[in-house]
Amino acid sequence: MSYQPVFAVEATDLVKTYPGARRKPDVHALDGLSFAIPAGTVYGLLGPNGAGKSTTTKICTTLSAATSGSARVGGFDVAHSADEVRRRIGYVSQGTGADPRQTPQENLVMSARLRGISRPEAIDRSRRLLAQFDLADAADRKVAKLSGGMRRKLDVALGLIHSPSVLFLDEPTTGLDPEARAEMWSEIRRLASEKSLTVVLTTHYLEEADELADRLLIIDHGRAVIEGTPSELKATLDGDALSVELFEPDVAAVRAAAQSISALRHVVVEARGTSGRLYARADDPAAIIGRVISEFDSAGIEFGAISVSRPSLDDVYLHYAGRAYQAGAALEAVSA
Repeated sequence: MSYQPVFAVEATDLVKTYPGARRKPDVHALDGLSFAIPAGTVYGLLGPNGAGKSTTTKICTTLSAATSGSARVGGFDVAHSADEVRRRIGYVSQGTGADPRQTPQENLVMSARLRGISRPEAIDRSRRLLAQFDLADAADRKVAKLSGGMRRKLDVALGLIHSPSVLFLDEPTTGLDPEARAEMWSEIRRLASEKSLTVVLTTHYLEEADELADRLLIIDHGRAVIEGTPSELKATLDGDALSVELFEPDVAAVRAAAQSISALRHVVVEARGTSGRLYARADDPAAIIGRVISEFDSAGIEFGAISVSRPSLDDVYLHYAGRAYQAGAALEAVSA
């Protein structure tokens, strides 16, 4: 009986540094990132653009070398046993891997043959995958003439042609319209439920991570923020969320008004140009909306819509990273 590792992917203290160009400082894409992915799960790496998700994927798929630290896939070290790792993984990058001049059938057969699979078996596998991904009717159409959603399905099929045990999907739905994205979500769920497959999904879509991941790791600036199931992560937050739209906010004034309402906790004020937003948590935020309105009116704070919601992954990121999920926002935290 062959050894089956408990963890399909393991990373320990991964650091990746890119030299700065033209005397600029070095770029630290990963800063001591560690995680362990249980075999047979859909595991999400969630973070905004530039968080280090794609760099992590490239290291784990042997496409890039870590500056320091280590990673293992299927029990094999990615640096010292790269060939063994490559035999066990499928990789779908952000860009398409299909030749646009060939048909889906030709692309799949060629990919299988390059993997050492016999031609009859390659043809059989390609036909089965085309049927599974609802591409059979387009099997003989040039890839260049396929829709974006169909090309993305073909990319995933190409990643599966050699029956890997771990499939890496790097931002698989970026650029797809809502209908095509929903279809891709359905395919990923099917793969996870029907096959003995570990899926490592990188995404910057909060909804996608919540929908698909059995477990997820939130990454920010190349570091692990928090890890767990989506439900577990949301359950760590005490109370529900309250959000207030701000116009030309005076951060100090908003802070003072928020501090006068003892029921508000974990308050963050976002200021961006002439607009902004206050985020806070409370046991029953709906019950204190009147107090918020009164305090803000008394302080002369211009505000708009006030909303209340149950905890979301956006709230989890805000709480643990200390800033709203949108990249580039200038935030100032108020005492919890």
